[in-house]
Amino acid sequence: MESLLLHSCCAPCSAAVIEWMLNNDIQPTVYYYNPNIFPREEYEKRKAELTRYCGERGITVIDGDWEHDVWRKAVRGLELEPERGRRCQACFNLRLAAAAKKCHELGLKRFTTTLASSRWKDLKQVDAAGFAAAALYEDVTYWDKNWRKGGLQERRNELIRLNHFYNQLWCGCEFSMAGLKERETRAAQTAARSNDNTTTISSDKSDGSRENFPNRLPSRLFFCNIRSLEEELG
Repeated sequence: MESLLLHSCCAPCSAAVIEWMLNNDIQPTVYYYNPNIFPREEYEKRKAELTRYCGERGITVIDGDWEHDVWRKAVRGLELEPERGRRCQACFNLRLAAAAKKCHELGLKRFTTTLASSRWKDLKQVDAAGFAAAALYEDVTYWDKNWRKGGLQERRNELIRLNHFYNQLWCGCEFSMAGLKERETRAAQTAARSNDNTTTISSDKSDGSRENFPNRLPSRLFFCNIRSLEEELG
């Protein structure tokens, strides 16, 4: 059985990857290095979910510590960059450089990352960071497997439900959190506009008059919007 280092961002993104590895004679050592996550309570919540899942399977989890000040320095000047922009590239560079270093220190030959499992991340950015990090060490290689294919995306969603994972709706940093709030606001505004356009349904009352009831469709639309947002970000 091969041993390798798996850089992991959270349990929802890791479960299907870990399951696939174990089913294919690969024993991962999980490295949780995500200084981008904010606030500290969020960092600990995600770590706890990942540790619970791995502990049930006898998988070692190494905590890379919460170095948010280091991360803020790495993305300084890029705070207003959009998602998948230069801030994300700098973020991936920092985290995967740490993963390559840990892989080298543990004497493992290659590493990969669950960042490549999210369809909302730019896979080219993730791989660029991984290859650049591996180039720093002669004895380390980066495994650029696409963890979204082969049914893994569907299995990811199944395992989230089966394990009752805490499933966050933003990547972790305070800047992506601001983007989430903007999207939630837009979803609420869309629901409000739908409600404004609601038709009414009339019903005959016993006294011969008529009573209007609001059509409930906009409420269902609102919850559909929220579910779509969860699928998009999760």
